[in-house]
Amino acid sequence: MPLPYRPARAYRLPLLLPLLAVVALAGCSAFSSLTATGADAPDAPVARRVAALQPLDALLIGEQHDAPEHHVIEREAVEALAARGHLAALALEMAEEGRSTAQLGPAATEAQVQAALDWSDKAWPWASYGPAVMAAVRAGVPVVGANLPRARMKNAMADVSLDVQLNGEAFSAQQEAVREGHCRMLPESQIVPMTRIQVGRDRAMAQAIVKARKPGQTVVLIAGAGHVVRTLGVPQHLPDDVKIATVRLLAAPTSAAGPQTGDYDRIWRTPPLPEKDYCAEFKRQARPQPRT
Repeated sequence: MPLPYRPARAYRLPLLLPLLAVVALAGCSAFSSLTATGADAPDAPVARRVAALQPLDALLIGEQHDAPEHHVIEREAVEALAARGHLAALALEMAEEGRSTAQLGPAATEAQVQAALDWSDKAWPWASYGPAVMAAVRAGVPVVGANLPRARMKNAMADVSLDVQLNGEAFSAQQEAVREGHCRMLPESQIVPMTRIQVGRDRAMAQAIVKARKPGQTVVLIAGAGHVVRTLGVPQHLPDDVKIATVRLLAAPTSAAGPQTGDYDRIWRTPPLPEKDYCAEFKRQARPQPRT
């Protein structure tokens, strides 16, 4: 059953890092700032931080894809919920909708799990995501793909119905985010089609959460941080009766400016990474390659 239309609330444009290829490493990111205290303090165990958010139907974790500490936190969150019997499913941006480990048992090998999810190690290093995935599998909990299948992206680019899934201000902001996320190298004619893909991906992830939810348990979604922004991403496409919390994993100094208040329910900061010019790498890869 398709998700109901939910107009977006007022949205302030977050600063998104590049979205494609190497720039996807930036985590489809949006920045914000919340003060971490108590259970949300940086030194608080992840299990305690997760427990403080309960009860939830879904916990949406927004990562920076190339931050190793974020993958550790994700694994620990999965383990904490699984240990209490509260993990309904692990949903992933890193695998396509329709892929699932539900047919596998807890003793499945990593190769079997990767095959079930049609895992692309080139796009999403298994060394980074495998520990969280296998923690769910070992607990007997299904891991499901949540991303819009590549085969449907062409249709999404032409689907005008996706233009009204966010309100006008939010859809315009998403278009600007697409420009920035592609280092302003996309032709203007491609902005709306690429924005539709982004909206379609968020709706696919929301649908995966709805399908996987179970009473008294929590679905965990792992995705780039931009996908879990409350005012723009997956939360905008979930039914009102799905109780969620969004957590932004932010690899930045405590003194650094953060996202807009209200973009996320929690900000969990991790040590900053070395500075990297994602656009320079994107532009290098986008240049025509000499023929050999």
